[in-house]
Amino acid sequence: MAPRSRQRRQKKPPSVTPVVGAPPTVETPMPLTLTTPDPSIDALGFFSLDNNVPGLSSLILQKLNMKSYEEYKMVVDGGTPASGFGFRCPQEMFQRLEDTFRFCAHCRTLPSGLSNSKVLRHCKRCKNVYYCGPECQRSDWPAHRRVCRELCHVAVDRLMEWLLVTGDFVLPSGPWPCPADVVQDWDVWFSMRGLQLEATLDAVLSSHAMSILWASVGRPRPDPDVLRGSLKRLLTDTLSRPLTLGLGLRALGISTGKTEGSTVHVVGASHVETFLTHSEDYNELGYMFPGHCGFHVIMVGVDVATSFLQSTATSTPVPGTIHISGHRGLYHDFWEEQVETGKTAHPDMVVAFHPGFHASPTLMEAWLPTLLLLRDYKIPTLLTIYSHQELAASLQILVNLDTHIIAYGANPFASLKPEQVYSNPNKQPVYCSAYYIIFHGSSCQLDEKQLEEKIDGGD
Repeated sequence: MAPRSRQRRQKKPPSVTPVVGAPPTVETPMPLTLTTPDPSIDALGFFSLDNNVPGLSSLILQKLNMKSYEEYKMVVDGGTPASGFGFRCPQEMFQRLEDTFRFCAHCRTLPSGLSNSKVLRHCKRCKNVYYCGPECQRSDWPAHRRVCRELCHVAVDRLMEWLLVTGDFVLPSGPWPCPADVVQDWDVWFSMRGLQLEATLDAVLSSHAMSILWASVGRPRPDPDVLRGSLKRLLTDTLSRPLTLGLGLRALGISTGKTEGSTVHVVGASHVETFLTHSEDYNELGYMFPGHCGFHVIMVGVDVATSFLQSTATSTPVPGTIHISGHRGLYHDFWEEQVETGKTAHPDMVVAFHPGFHASPTLMEAWLPTLLLLRDYKIPTLLTIYSHQELAASLQILVNLDTHIIAYGANPFASLKPEQVYSNPNKQPVYCSAYYIIFHGSSCQLDEKQLEEKIDGGD
C-alpha cells in the first residue's frame, strides 16, 4: 500500500527550527502547526521591504500609481487594476521605476523624510545606490566598496530586462550541435551556440528597441561590451531553470524516452516562474534530451500568475514537444485533489526553485506537508538555493526531516545575473539557482510495510 498523506496521518509533527542566514544549530525545537493555509511568498517578500526601509512598500505603490498591494498583485497576475496605473510615455515609466530605488543606502531615509528630495544622489561608479549626502556616502563606503562592481551589472541588467518583457530579445534556439553530456556548464553552452549567439546579440544591440530603451532611461548608453555582457547574463537567467531541471533529470537517471512522456512538477511556483513565461522558454530542455517523448511541466503554487492557469489533466504529450501548465494552490492539496485521483500524472521529478522554507516559520509551516509527502512517496526532488549559507540551513532542515540527500553543490547552470536585495542594496548580491540539493525518499530506508506500521502507531 502506498503511504498516505502525512497531513492526515501524522499525530506529532516533527520539530524544526528554521534558521536565517547562518548554518543552523537546533537547540530549542519549535513545534510547527499549520496556522496559515496559503502563505504567499510574493506578499511576504513585498512587505518585508519595510523591515529595512520603513515605508518602502508604500513608496513603490505610490510611484507605480497603485493604491494597494492587491492592485500590484493584480498587475503581476496579468490583470488591469482599477486605479490609474500606467504611464504616459516610456520616459515616465523608467523614471518612476528608478524612483523606487531612491532612498539613502546608509541611513535608510526616503525622499519624503528629506527637506529636499533632490539631494539624493547615486554612486557615480555603479549608478545603483543612493545617498542623502556626502557624510552618509563616506560612512557607507566600507560596505559599498565590496559590492560596487557587481551592482554596476545590476543597474544595467534591470533596464535591459525590458527587452525581454517586450519580446525584442529573442533567445538563440535550436538543436544542440554537440552531445548533451558534453554541455556541462555555461562556458560550453556559449561555445556551442557560438556564431548563432553572436549574431543574436549583434541584432539586439543594433535594434530600434535598444535605441528607444536608452533614449528613454535618462542615462548615457553604455559601451557595446557592457550591453553584450548584460544580454548574456539575462540569457542565463532565463535558461537557468530549464537547464537546471535537465541537470536534475540526468543526475537522477530519469528516462525521457517513455512512451507516455515525462512529467515534472514545479512546486512553490510564483510569478517569477510563471509571469510572462511561455512553453518556448523551456525548449532548451528538449534540446538537452534529443529524442524525448514529450515533457509536461506543471507549475503549482499560491502565487502562480492568473494568465498561466491551465488544465493540468493527464494526457500523452506529443513526442518532442514541451507543454507547460499551472495550478494555484498548495502542493499537498494539489496532490490529493489531482494526483491521487488520477486527474494529473504522477511526477517523474519534483523541482522547487528557491523554496525559502529556511527563512520563515510561516513558510516552513506551509512547506512541511509537501516535504513530508515528497519524502514518504519517494519522489525524486531537486531544490535550488541562492547562497552557501542558505544551502547549509536548508540541508540541516532536510536532515532533521530524515530525507535521503543524495547530492548537493554548486549549480553549473546557475544564473549569472546578480540579484540585489531591494531594501538592503549593499548586501552581497546573490544568483538564482546558485546551489542545488537532490533528495529521494527517507534516510531511514523503511520498506512500505514498516512505514505504515510506524505511521499508524503514531511514532
